[in-house]
Amino acid sequence: MERWVLLRKGADFEAISRKYGISRRLAALIRNREIIGDEAVDAYLNGSLTDFYDGMLMKDMDRAVELLLEKLREHKRIRIIGDYDIDGVNATYILLEGLASLGADADSDIPDRVQDGYGLNRMLIERAYKAGVDTIITCDNGIAAAAEIAYGKSLGMSVIVTDHHEVPYEEKDGERHYILPPADAVVDPKREDCGYPFKGLCGAAVAYKLVEALHEASGLDVEDMDYLIENVAIATVGDVMDLTGENRVFVKEGLAMLKRTANPGLRALINCTGINREALSAYHIGFILGPCLNASGRLDTAKRALALLETRESKEADILAGDLKALNDNRKDLTEQAVEEAVKLVEETSIHDDRVLVIYLPDCHESLAGIVAGKVRERFYRPVFVLTNAKDGVKGSGRSIEAYSMYEELTRCRHLFTKYGGHPLAAGVSLSLENVEEFRRLLNENCTLGEEELTEKVVIDMELPFSAVTEEFIRELSLLEPFGKGNTKPVFAGREIVFRDVRIIGKNRNVLKAKVCDRTGVWLEGLYFGDVNRMEHTLMERRDTLSVTFYPGVNEYMGRRSLQIIITHYK
Repeated sequence: MERWVLLRKGADFEAISRKYGISRRLAALIRNREIIGDEAVDAYLNGSLTDFYDGMLMKDMDRAVELLLEKLREHKRIRIIGDYDIDGVNATYILLEGLASLGADADSDIPDRVQDGYGLNRMLIERAYKAGVDTIITCDNGIAAAAEIAYGKSLGMSVIVTDHHEVPYEEKDGERHYILPPADAVVDPKREDCGYPFKGLCGAAVAYKLVEALHEASGLDVEDMDYLIENVAIATVGDVMDLTGENRVFVKEGLAMLKRTANPGLRALINCTGINREALSAYHIGFILGPCLNASGRLDTAKRALALLETRESKEADILAGDLKALNDNRKDLTEQAVEEAVKLVEETSIHDDRVLVIYLPDCHESLAGIVAGKVRERFYRPVFVLTNAKDGVKGSGRSIEAYSMYEELTRCRHLFTKYGGHPLAAGVSLSLENVEEFRRLLNENCTLGEEELTEKVVIDMELPFSAVTEEFIRELSLLEPFGKGNTKPVFAGREIVFRDVRIIGKNRNVLKAKVCDRTGVWLEGLYFGDVNRMEHTLMERRDTLSVTFYPGVNEYMGRRSLQIIITHYK
């Protein structure tokens, strides 16, 4: 069951409307996003790259820059060690490009998800040492690799960490003691002693800030590196960062660049997946391009996604893009099977009564655990961990709900893991098989979530009469883009909506289409993409009248444009 909550935030909407030349409705939507005061509203509507904070404000950025400039002068070998997901791959590419433009002798290595696991390990360090590498730069990892970095230092290597993950800590007498790795420089805005004002950057954005700082310190034009903003945008959306502050500007500017990208690999992937480049949005990164880039790290090696970004040959780009799309199609099929199995376990076993779901799927490919956990969370609205068999015991990924900080809860039972890490809303663990049941027991014993927190909340921005759904209003809504986590699409609602000519359409019969009318007497086309059979049954029971939440849009077909609404929830 869902709780529908209507936001009622006050402000002088008339004054905001006049000052910024927007409608009162748009002013109210901006206020609903907690954008308060002239400075914040102006930054939200007109924010640009010139408003960014100086990367040198990050703790240890000066040390990282100084050390790298010294290594460049001495022609030392540098190796970038990234991660196998979309953020890590783009961060690796950004550092490779940035260092290459400074004439560095730099290469990269990305761990294999199955063979190496997440982040730095001794094998990667030994590989670098044997190759004559002098300096390792991590990106999108490293903050939790204290032992591995100490090993690299013992071999005489310099190590620079660039990361954005939470800093590990131990609790003693109710106080947190943060554990930083013994690197030469640790650049991570999540450091407690880091003065950088915006803490929500992804790993690729931190890498970009380092490249910017290096170019500035070298007396070069920082704008020469602007083309890498499209990679920061891809990583920000793909790693599901909040689209607020600098992230929103990175994505807004990056999307504009992506529409006319000069990168052969990205061009090939956009073409291969059939995206209309002019209409490209954050949605396409999150649900089409991103999964293709992630698929290589899941089912093969992330080095293929990196190769796509690096290639300068259009023929090779076409081949690599086609391979990534095929891998992602395969990943979708495997995911569907695993989700079915997970749902069955929740519905038919004692797991159903748990507030935190720990689902053991021994045969699921370990790389799919996070995706499966996310889909199960959507279905049951509870924190979910999916565990699978791995090379050394059991590995798993978790996806959480707003009221439950996964990273903190894992820290409370850290003694069960051989490795763990992550964010409040997503985390990863490695543990032995005999600890699985104890893990499930402890998480649920420690869990304080109540009924209200375990009930999905549908937050409604405003009731919107169908008479207000105009092309002009839809155009104005685009000022709020890009949409994503932290800056979600507005949710509009209508009561007593009448449905007529209800049909289930689509190749897979997964879309409900109808004519809909509200109390203003205006008829629009309505589409619903959820459980269409259940909705059809509900309509029959309710005599074709429902309350709905929706988002308005324009449907273009055969040169004709018509207004429509996409229905998201109903009751």
